[in-house]
Amino acid sequence: MNQKNNNRYTHILITVGAIIVIILGGFLIFQHHNASKLAAQEKFNKTHFNPNVTIYNVKVGGLTKAKAYTKVNQKAKNKATLENTKLSFSKTEKEVISKKEINQYFKKQHTRYTSNKNYNYENVALNTAEQKLNAIKNRQLTYHIDSKSYNFERSELLPKVSYYEGQYQFENVEPLKKKIESINKKVTTFHKSYPFKLPDGKTITVKNESYGWAINTKHLIPAVEKAFIDGKKEIQGKNYIYGLGFSTYGTGYGMSNNGIGDTYIVVSLKQQKVWFYKKGKKVLVLNDVVTGTAAKNPRTQTSDATPTGVWYIEYKQSPSVLRGLNDDGSSYASPVKYWMPFTISGCGFHDASWRTDWSKTAYLKGGSHGCVNVKPSEIKKVWDVVEEMEPVIIYNK
Repeated sequence: MNQKNNNRYTHILITVGAIIVIILGGFLIFQHHNASKLAAQEKFNKTHFNPNVTIYNVKVGGLTKAKAYTKVNQKAKNKATLENTKLSFSKTEKEVISKKEINQYFKKQHTRYTSNKNYNYENVALNTAEQKLNAIKNRQLTYHIDSKSYNFERSELLPKVSYYEGQYQFENVEPLKKKIESINKKVTTFHKSYPFKLPDGKTITVKNESYGWAINTKHLIPAVEKAFIDGKKEIQGKNYIYGLGFSTYGTGYGMSNNGIGDTYIVVSLKQQKVWFYKKGKKVLVLNDVVTGTAAKNPRTQTSDATPTGVWYIEYKQSPSVLRGLNDDGSSYASPVKYWMPFTISGCGFHDASWRTDWSKTAYLKGGSHGCVNVKPSEIKKVWDVVEEMEPVIIYNK
């Protein structure tokens, strides 16, 4: 090989070698740069979310756990509300997500090096709230009361309801309250006047006093709410009524004879006489009782006059001590064997061993403090036939 060719060959080798050196150098530089870049990514990803991460519809890509926690709690919704039939979402002042939950989501999406994969973590509680509200959106039920039925629609009577922290919250009960009050005016028997047939066959008009019932709005509203929640189709109004006087449950609901039924007591103030009926049959008559001292003016009543109207036997007690004030202001305590009150103020049936005047006119000037005095010899018969909650009809004829 001549000198010229040798020089050419040497030049080629040098050139190739230089190229190889350059390539190797570049590769080493690239590798070093890439390693540095990956190391930087690895370091960054240890404390920051990947780029395409969404938590509760809030983008947190590239944020630290602390910043993600703050952002999600500032912007994420955590309360669902149904107004009529429109569903909306809002945020309360309470914490939407905890630091512990943020940390759990961070671990789930964490990669050693940056990943462009989409990570979407939904608010399960809010999704549940949406499902719960959609479930009751179109619910309705039938409310039965006093042989009548009324249709209750959720969207009309409870138009705004939210679901939050695992519970329904009815935010506007006024339409339901007004509906119930409207129905109550039609069906309540409180202070209702109606015709009543006396033992002698005559018919008079009597008025409920403590006797009767009304819708217990306070108890019915939550019952209706629960019925909508549970998907019930009917609700029985008789379970949500109340009464006056001693009983809080109401009297006469669903009974015939204007709620009186066929078991009752009739007291005539003018005749000073009492009739007792059981299942429509007269079982006892007291011809000589003494009621409260009559008013001087027949159109008025003294504090001692036995009140007219329809009442009921509140309870039975044997023995008992009757306590109160005399007309002169002094107090009294009268032991009796049998006590059956029919007013909260203290009027009732009881024996009066101290009484000597049992005439038909005794009540005009020397009557009781409002009670119906019964002869000691007859009181046990009264005790045996009288029932608690039994209506007592008192009239002044």
